[in-house]
Amino acid sequence: MSPSKTPAEILTLAGSEVRISSPDKVLFPEPGLTKLDVVRYYLSVADGALRGAGGRPMVLKRFPKGIDAEPFFQKRVPENHPAFIDTATLHYASGTSAEEAVIRDAAGLAWVVNLGCLDLNPHPVRAEDLEHPDELRVDLDPMPGVGWSQIVDVAYVAREVLDDVGLVGWPKTSGSRGLHILVRIAPRWSYRDVRLAAETLAREIENRAPGLATARWWKEERGESVFVDFNQNAKDRTVASAYSIRPLPDARVSAPLTWAEVRSARPEQFTVLTVPGRYADAGDPHSGIDDAAGSLDALLALAAELGPAEKPPRGADGSGRRQSVMPLIEVARTKTKPEALAALDEWKGLHADVVPDLHPADVLIDGMRGSSSLWYRVRVNLQHVPEGNRPAQEPLIADYDPWAGKE
Repeated sequence: MSPSKTPAEILTLAGSEVRISSPDKVLFPEPGLTKLDVVRYYLSVADGALRGAGGRPMVLKRFPKGIDAEPFFQKRVPENHPAFIDTATLHYASGTSAEEAVIRDAAGLAWVVNLGCLDLNPHPVRAEDLEHPDELRVDLDPMPGVGWSQIVDVAYVAREVLDDVGLVGWPKTSGSRGLHILVRIAPRWSYRDVRLAAETLAREIENRAPGLATARWWKEERGESVFVDFNQNAKDRTVASAYSIRPLPDARVSAPLTWAEVRSARPEQFTVLTVPGRYADAGDPHSGIDDAAGSLDALLALAAELGPAEKPPRGADGSGRRQSVMPLIEVARTKTKPEALAALDEWKGLHADVVPDLHPADVLIDGMRGSSSLWYRVRVNLQHVPEGNRPAQEPLIADYDPWAGKE
């Protein structure tokens, strides 16, 4: 063993031993949080974290080098997983399958953290029934330029719609800029039906709050609104569950809230340092979520009433690809977000004359899922630039290929 390497810490949790390697490795430099600190955080909120992620297959989102490096996604459970880690084999729409990890206790929480997982990313199904979700997920994702008060306004509209269709919403901060609303449902419907119900919910929220909320799937068409991301209910999607730590410098947490707290709460209040005390004093605001499973019948009836959602036009080149109705140009494709931001700055330097015409939501930096990690696409919507002044599509400033060398 290297003299500089700290010995592993062995924790005994519910009768199981969990080895924490490099326990003093700093994962969050700003607050100085180590790997062992992160493990202890999850143990302090274990019941709440397991209420969100326990018993569900999960994708392992691993940060082996801490938050300053890009994570990688691992669907398949490591072969040498301990006996207290269950597994479930998921079959994806692509035709592939993966045996994924299922945690059920505090030992499982500590084990996934030791692998480098900061946030927990479970599927909306239980391991015992992989084809029928028991959770509908409402992701309120603000576009650039949207403030917290607008997100809150949309959340209360969402609550009103859920009340009208006989469902109960449980709000939590996303741990980033938005809000999630979790809805427990009876495991009776297919993924297709659950996604349709979520899309219908999003469309009804947009109908009731035009300009504030949008259900438009294509990012360049949303404007400065809150996108109700219904596609988080697709079969291959996961979201960070309750009490997950997000990879932000302040070690922010996806914190469950009561509806009375939603308007006054701010995402930055909830961190690894503050949430354990809140949990010890007040318990878990979502403690009753499993007793509130509802029916999708009313939402599916509304889907039939609204009719099919509008589909985007297709291109005339025979490819069958969707054609944007906005004047979009692509700037770069990069491996990391800092590279994406640098490419955007370079483009702005080359076209300084049009930058004052751009609105915050006109700059589109998208994290795209590659084979095992994210890559980034930078686009600019020129809708607010006078037509005669719009730059043409140019060679990409950076052209990273996430699929190079892969079959």
